[in-house]
Amino acid sequence: MSVHRSGTAGPRRSTGRLPTAATLLAAFAVLLAAFAVPAAAADTPARGSARLGMGVLAHDGQDGTPITSQATQTEGVDVSSHQGNVAWSTLWSSGVKWAYSKATEGTYYTNPYFAQQYNGSYNVGMIRGAYHFATPDTTSGATQANYFVDNGGGWSKDGKTLPGVLDIEWNPYGASCYGKTQSAMVSWISSFLTQYKARTGRDAVIYTATTWWTECTGDYSGFATSNPLWIARYASSVGTLPAGWDFYTMWQYTSSGPTVGDHDVFNGALDRVVALANG
Repeated sequence: MSVHRSGTAGPRRSTGRLPTAATLLAAFAVLLAAFAVPAAAADTPARGSARLGMGVLAHDGQDGTPITSQATQTEGVDVSSHQGNVAWSTLWSSGVKWAYSKATEGTYYTNPYFAQQYNGSYNVGMIRGAYHFATPDTTSGATQANYFVDNGGGWSKDGKTLPGVLDIEWNPYGASCYGKTQSAMVSWISSFLTQYKARTGRDAVIYTATTWWTECTGDYSGFATSNPLWIARYASSVGTLPAGWDFYTMWQYTSSGPTVGDHDVFNGALDRVVALANG
Protein backbone atom coordinates (compact mmCIF):
# COMPACT_ATOMS: atom_id res chain seq x y z
CA MET A 1 0.00 0.00 0.00
CA SER A 2 1.58 3.16 -1.10
CA VAL A 3 1.39 6.18 1.08
CA HIS A 4 0.83 9.56 -0.47
CA ARG A 5 2.85 12.26 1.36
CA SER A 6 1.86 15.85 1.20
CA GLY A 7 4.67 18.18 0.15
CA THR A 8 6.47 20.01 2.95
CA ALA A 9 6.97 23.75 2.67
CA GLY A 10 10.60 24.74 1.90
CA PRO A 11 12.17 28.19 1.55
CA ARG A 12 10.34 30.23 -1.06
CA ARG A 13 12.39 31.59 -3.91
CA SER A 14 11.82 35.19 -5.02
CA THR A 15 10.68 35.58 -8.57
CA GLY A 16 12.73 38.86 -8.89
CA ARG A 17 16.49 39.13 -9.13
CA LEU A 18 18.68 40.93 -6.62
CA PRO A 19 20.45 43.99 -8.14
CA THR A 20 24.02 43.31 -9.14
CA ALA A 21 26.95 45.34 -7.85
CA ALA A 22 27.30 46.99 -11.23
CA THR A 23 23.66 48.09 -11.16
CA LEU A 24 24.04 49.55 -7.69
CA LEU A 25 27.17 51.46 -8.70
CA ALA A 26 25.44 52.88 -11.77
CA ALA A 27 22.49 54.06 -9.69
CA PHE A 28 24.83 55.66 -7.16
CA ALA A 29 26.68 57.49 -9.94
CA VAL A 30 23.43 58.90 -11.30
CA LEU A 31 22.49 60.08 -7.80
CA LEU A 32 25.85 61.81 -7.34
CA ALA A 33 25.58 63.51 -10.72
CA ALA A 34 22.17 64.88 -9.83
CA PHE A 35 23.51 66.68 -6.78
CA ALA A 36 27.00 67.56 -7.93
CA VAL A 37 27.92 71.21 -8.65
CA PRO A 38 29.62 71.56 -12.04
CA ALA A 39 33.32 72.39 -11.69
CA ALA A 40 32.97 75.60 -13.69
CA ALA A 41 30.10 76.81 -11.51
CA ALA A 42 31.96 75.98 -8.31
CA ASP A 43 34.94 78.06 -9.46
CA THR A 44 32.89 81.08 -10.54
CA PRO A 45 33.22 83.98 -8.07
CA ALA A 46 30.22 85.73 -6.62
CA ARG A 47 28.79 88.63 -8.58
CA GLY A 48 30.16 91.89 -7.27
CA SER A 49 33.55 90.46 -6.27
CA ALA A 50 35.40 91.49 -9.45
CA ARG A 51 38.18 94.06 -9.26
CA LEU A 52 40.87 95.75 -11.33
CA GLY A 53 43.25 93.16 -12.74
CA MET A 54 41.30 90.17 -11.50
CA GLY A 55 42.21 88.15 -14.58
CA VAL A 56 45.73 89.45 -15.27
CA LEU A 57 47.66 86.71 -13.51
CA ALA A 58 45.53 83.92 -14.97
CA HIS A 59 45.68 85.23 -18.55
CA ASP A 60 48.94 87.19 -18.80
CA GLY A 61 50.94 85.91 -15.84
CA GLN A 62 53.62 87.87 -14.01
CA ASP A 63 57.17 88.57 -15.12
CA GLY A 64 58.92 90.83 -12.64
CA THR A 65 58.32 94.41 -11.59
CA PRO A 66 59.19 97.69 -13.33
CA ILE A 67 62.85 98.50 -13.85
CA THR A 68 63.88 101.82 -12.30
CA SER A 69 64.39 104.34 -15.06
CA GLN A 70 65.04 108.04 -15.49
CA ALA A 71 61.37 108.68 -16.24
CA THR A 72 59.49 110.43 -13.45
CA GLN A 73 56.59 108.36 -12.16
CA THR A 74 54.18 108.77 -9.26
CA GLU A 75 53.12 105.80 -7.15
CA GLY A 76 49.46 104.92 -6.71
CA VAL A 77 47.16 102.12 -5.54
CA ASP A 78 43.76 100.74 -6.44
CA VAL A 79 41.42 99.14 -3.92
CA SER A 80 38.06 97.40 -3.70
CA SER A 81 36.03 95.63 -1.01
CA HIS A 82 38.79 92.98 -0.88
CA GLN A 83 40.97 95.46 1.02
CA GLY A 84 38.23 96.54 3.44
CA ASN A 85 39.14 99.59 5.50
CA VAL A 86 42.49 100.79 4.15
CA ALA A 87 45.39 102.18 6.21
CA TRP A 88 45.69 105.34 4.13
CA SER A 89 48.20 107.08 6.39
CA THR A 90 50.56 104.12 6.02
CA LEU A 91 50.28 104.26 2.24
CA TRP A 92 50.79 108.03 2.21
CA SER A 93 53.92 107.69 4.32
CA SER A 94 55.25 105.05 1.89
CA GLY A 95 55.04 107.50 -1.02
CA VAL A 96 51.65 106.67 -2.53
CA LYS A 97 50.10 109.90 -3.83
CA TRP A 98 47.00 108.81 -5.75
CA ALA A 99 44.36 106.12 -5.44
CA TYR A 100 41.33 104.65 -7.17
CA SER A 101 38.53 102.85 -5.32
CA LYS A 102 35.98 100.52 -6.85
CA ALA A 103 32.58 102.17 -6.68
CA THR A 104 30.30 99.92 -8.70
CA GLU A 105 29.88 96.81 -10.84
CA GLY A 106 27.19 96.30 -13.45
CA THR A 107 24.00 97.82 -12.08
CA TYR A 108 23.74 95.44 -9.13
CA TYR A 109 26.68 96.19 -6.83
CA THR A 110 28.15 99.07 -4.84
CA ASN A 111 31.31 98.71 -2.76
CA PRO A 112 30.36 98.77 0.96
CA TYR A 113 33.81 100.17 1.82
CA PHE A 114 33.71 102.89 -0.81
CA ALA A 115 33.16 105.82 1.58
CA GLN A 116 36.12 104.87 3.80
CA GLN A 117 38.35 104.28 0.81
CA TYR A 118 37.33 107.27 -1.34
CA ASN A 119 37.16 109.80 1.49
CA GLY A 120 40.03 108.29 3.46
CA SER A 121 42.50 108.66 0.61
CA TYR A 122 41.37 112.26 0.08
CA ASN A 123 41.70 113.08 3.76
CA VAL A 124 45.38 112.08 3.93
CA GLY A 125 46.17 114.26 0.91
CA MET A 126 45.92 111.85 -2.01
CA ILE A 127 44.35 112.61 -5.36
CA ARG A 128 41.60 110.04 -5.67
CA GLY A 129 39.10 108.64 -8.13
CA ALA A 130 36.52 105.89 -8.59
CA TYR A 131 36.25 102.98 -11.01
CA HIS A 132 33.47 100.84 -12.43
CA PHE A 133 33.84 97.13 -13.22
CA ALA A 134 32.00 96.65 -16.49
CA THR A 135 29.72 93.69 -17.17
CA PRO A 136 28.67 94.15 -20.81
CA ASP A 137 26.51 91.03 -20.69
CA THR A 138 24.06 92.42 -18.12
CA THR A 139 22.95 95.93 -19.16
CA SER A 140 23.88 98.59 -21.70
CA GLY A 141 26.95 100.78 -21.48
CA ALA A 142 24.91 103.95 -20.97
CA THR A 143 22.87 102.33 -18.19
CA GLN A 144 26.03 101.28 -16.37
CA ALA A 145 27.59 104.74 -16.81
CA ASN A 146 24.55 106.29 -15.14
CA TYR A 147 24.70 103.77 -12.30
CA PHE A 148 28.40 104.54 -11.81
CA VAL A 149 27.90 108.33 -11.70
CA ASP A 150 24.94 107.96 -9.35
CA ASN A 151 26.94 105.82 -6.93
CA GLY A 152 30.28 107.55 -6.48
CA GLY A 153 31.69 107.85 -9.98
CA GLY A 154 31.08 111.55 -10.48
CA TRP A 155 33.71 114.25 -10.90
CA SER A 156 34.35 117.74 -9.57
CA LYS A 157 37.09 120.20 -10.47
CA ASP A 158 38.69 120.45 -7.04
CA GLY A 159 42.21 119.40 -8.02
CA LYS A 160 41.83 116.23 -5.94
CA THR A 161 39.33 114.16 -7.94
CA LEU A 162 40.40 112.08 -10.95
CA PRO A 163 38.01 111.21 -13.79
CA GLY A 164 36.16 107.92 -13.50
CA VAL A 165 37.60 104.68 -14.83
CA LEU A 166 35.93 102.07 -17.02
CA ASP A 167 37.46 98.75 -15.96
CA ILE A 168 36.96 96.59 -19.05
CA GLU A 169 38.75 93.23 -18.93
CA TRP A 170 38.24 89.49 -18.73
CA ASN A 171 34.85 88.33 -17.52
CA PRO A 172 35.35 86.50 -14.22
CA TYR A 173 31.82 85.07 -14.40
CA GLY A 174 31.86 83.49 -17.86
CA ALA A 175 33.16 83.91 -21.41
CA SER A 176 36.12 86.33 -21.60
CA CYS A 177 34.39 88.72 -24.01
CA TYR A 178 31.00 88.52 -22.27
CA GLY A 179 29.46 86.75 -25.27
CA LYS A 180 29.86 89.81 -27.50
CA THR A 181 31.36 90.12 -30.95
CA GLN A 182 34.25 92.56 -31.33
CA SER A 183 32.05 95.18 -32.98
CA ALA A 184 29.36 94.78 -30.33
CA MET A 185 31.97 95.21 -27.60
CA VAL A 186 33.26 98.43 -29.19
CA SER A 187 29.68 99.72 -29.36
CA TRP A 188 29.11 98.88 -25.69
CA ILE A 189 32.29 100.68 -24.61
CA SER A 190 31.38 103.68 -26.75
CA SER A 191 27.94 103.82 -25.14
CA PHE A 192 29.46 103.89 -21.67
CA LEU A 193 32.08 106.53 -22.52
CA THR A 194 29.60 108.80 -24.29
CA GLN A 195 27.12 108.73 -21.40
CA TYR A 196 29.84 109.22 -18.78
CA LYS A 197 31.07 112.34 -20.56
CA ALA A 198 27.51 113.62 -20.94
CA ARG A 199 26.99 113.26 -17.18
CA THR A 200 30.36 114.57 -15.94
CA GLY A 201 31.96 116.58 -18.72
CA ARG A 202 35.05 114.35 -18.55
CA ASP A 203 36.41 111.57 -20.74
CA ALA A 204 36.67 108.42 -18.66
CA VAL A 205 39.95 106.56 -18.28
CA ILE A 206 40.01 103.09 -19.85
CA TYR A 207 41.62 100.33 -17.78
CA THR A 208 42.40 97.19 -19.78
CA ALA A 209 45.06 94.66 -20.80
CA THR A 210 46.47 94.50 -24.33
CA THR A 211 45.69 90.81 -24.79
CA TRP A 212 42.05 91.28 -23.76
CA TRP A 213 41.69 94.39 -25.92
CA THR A 214 43.05 92.56 -28.95
CA GLU A 215 40.80 89.55 -28.46
CA CYS A 216 37.59 91.32 -27.55
CA THR A 217 37.67 94.58 -29.56
CA GLY A 218 39.76 93.43 -32.52
CA ASP A 219 42.46 96.01 -31.76
CA TYR A 220 40.05 98.93 -32.02
CA SER A 221 41.98 102.22 -31.92
CA GLY A 222 39.22 104.82 -31.89
CA PHE A 223 39.23 105.69 -28.19
CA ALA A 224 42.91 106.56 -27.93
CA THR A 225 42.55 110.21 -28.90
CA SER A 226 40.16 111.04 -26.06
CA ASN A 227 40.42 108.48 -23.29
CA PRO A 228 43.54 108.09 -21.13
CA LEU A 229 44.89 104.54 -20.90
CA TRP A 230 45.45 102.64 -17.67
CA ILE A 231 47.30 99.51 -18.75
CA ALA A 232 47.49 96.26 -16.79
CA ARG A 233 50.67 94.22 -17.07
CA TYR A 234 52.63 92.55 -14.30
CA ALA A 235 56.11 92.65 -15.74
CA SER A 236 59.37 94.60 -15.80
CA SER A 237 58.16 96.64 -18.78
CA VAL A 238 54.75 97.74 -19.91
CA GLY A 239 55.09 95.94 -23.25
CA THR A 240 52.90 96.49 -26.29
CA LEU A 241 50.01 98.87 -25.70
CA PRO A 242 46.50 98.44 -27.10
CA ALA A 243 45.95 99.77 -30.62
CA GLY A 244 45.90 103.55 -30.97
CA TRP A 245 47.66 104.51 -27.73
CA ASP A 246 51.25 105.70 -28.08
CA PHE A 247 51.74 106.00 -24.32
CA TYR A 248 50.03 104.97 -21.11
CA THR A 249 48.81 107.35 -18.42
CA MET A 250 48.78 104.77 -15.62
CA TRP A 251 50.20 101.28 -15.28
CA GLN A 252 49.06 98.61 -12.83
CA TYR A 253 52.28 96.66 -12.45
CA THR A 254 51.60 94.23 -9.58
CA SER A 255 48.89 92.68 -7.41
CA SER A 256 51.32 91.88 -4.59
CA GLY A 257 52.64 95.25 -3.42
CA PRO A 258 53.17 96.38 0.18
CA THR A 259 50.24 97.39 2.44
CA VAL A 260 47.78 97.12 -0.46
CA GLY A 261 48.36 94.51 -3.14
CA ASP A 262 47.44 96.41 -6.31
CA HIS A 263 50.12 99.02 -7.02
CA ASP A 264 50.36 101.38 -9.95
CA VAL A 265 52.49 104.16 -11.36
CA PHE A 266 51.36 107.36 -13.03
CA ASN A 267 53.42 108.21 -16.10
CA GLY A 268 54.61 111.59 -14.87
CA ALA A 269 55.31 113.70 -11.82
CA LEU A 270 52.65 114.65 -9.26
CA ASP A 271 51.82 117.86 -11.12
CA ARG A 272 50.68 115.71 -14.06
CA VAL A 273 48.36 113.78 -11.76
CA VAL A 274 46.90 117.10 -10.65
CA ALA A 275 46.55 118.14 -14.30
CA LEU A 276 44.50 115.01 -15.04
CA ALA A 277 42.34 115.74 -12.02
CA ASN A 278 41.66 119.26 -13.21
CA GLY A 279 40.94 118.22 -16.77
